[in-house]
Amino acid sequence: MNENYAQPNLPEHAKADLLQGCYRLMQLAPSNQTSSTQPPKAITLMGSGAILTEVIQAGERLCAQGVAVDIYSVTSWSELSRNGHHYFQHRLFGAPTGSKALELPFVTRQLSQSAGPILAASDYVRAVPESIRAFVPEGRAYLALGTDGFGRSDTRARLREHFKVNAASIEHAALNMLGLAA
Repeated sequence: MNENYAQPNLPEHAKADLLQGCYRLMQLAPSNQTSSTQPPKAITLMGSGAILTEVIQAGERLCAQGVAVDIYSVTSWSELSRNGHHYFQHRLFGAPTGSKALELPFVTRQLSQSAGPILAASDYVRAVPESIRAFVPEGRAYLALGTDGFGRSDTRARLREHFKVNAASIEHAALNMLGLAA
């Protein structure tokens, strides 16, 4: 994480969400809507760390192709996973006496506000974004991209291309998830 990149401004409404593990950074709506009565295809992108900039670029490319995109900044995959496991533990074994009403996992509630398949990209190993798969809203396809490998050395751009976590690869995977790939 020694890369210099501009940090996106934190939306005022997102401060509490940031501490819980993720927040909706932006929604991109295509401006070149056709006169079709069908709503545009939609996808949800999640990104963390330095790969968030790649996710944003991919989202902008997808939007230019007529896809509606929700982008979530993940501040802690671990916190999202921990919260989800806490929910299921209480559901299975009962909540401690005097505890408040059990809510769905935070990431489930967050992602329920978006549409389409969900693509999560990280510069950690794929297992890290995979740790929230059980908490993705029902019926939504989920794909995790990460940097699984050992002993590789090259430029950031070439490593991101190799591991398929660069903007072009994220865009390609998203188009495939939507059934729009050529």
